Amino acid sequence: MTQRTRMKFCGLVRDEDVRVATGLGVDAIGLVFYPRSSRLLSLDEARHLRRLIPSWVTVVGLFVDAEPAQVRDYSSRIGLDVIQFHGNESPETCKSSLLPEQPYWRAVRMQGPNDLLTSTVDHANAEAYLLDAYTKGFGGSGEGFDWSWVPSQHQWPLIVSGGLDSTNVGKAIECLQPVAVDVSSGIQSEPRKKDLNRMEAFVAAVVAADAQVLKRNA
Repeated sequence: MTQRTRMKFCGLVRDEDVRVATGLGVDAIGLVFYPRSSRLLSLDEARHLRRLIPSWVTVVGLFVDAEPAQVRDYSSRIGLDVIQFHGNESPETCKSSLLPEQPYWRAVRMQGPNDLLTSTVDHANAEAYLLDAYTKGFGGSGEGFDWSWVPSQHQWPLIVSGGLDSTNVGKAIECLQPVAVDVSSGIQSEPRKKDLNRMEAFVAAVVAADAQVLKRNA
């Protein structure tokens, strides 16, 4: 039986967007702690949003080259389930940033076909590898990458990000067979405001793509 594709909505900052996302049945919500991001949350803002998120939705904290002590402190005080390392963190830095038994996702900023393989070797302890487009910043640009850089018969747990929206997420699922898809810019109307219609359309597109995969494999 084909497993359904999980969904992560990232960069949420408003109460209403969190409520809509959880109501639509997303599997994970990403809270951003990168100081240069337009979607940056303070500790208090994140703690407030965390209280709105039900226990069956995974809360992911996105950090970029943060001090390990800060990551551990935020994890403990907010209640972060998973850490997404989106910078240039070494495997040792990732390990020292985690609470006991806490998993992490390694973001791979795709510039070419070797980037994913390098990350899977260097970060062999990562629970999953989140594929994003390489930009001068660290994610959230809305830009995509060349999907042909991902081997067609891979066995890695991949989370696909980078330029996804309701018009192309189905093709990403068909081509890359990810365990999850991640969207931020593709569901927003402005940097700190998500759009209800775009959120609904994205979820519908993922469900439809999964149905097509299931039908094809039946």
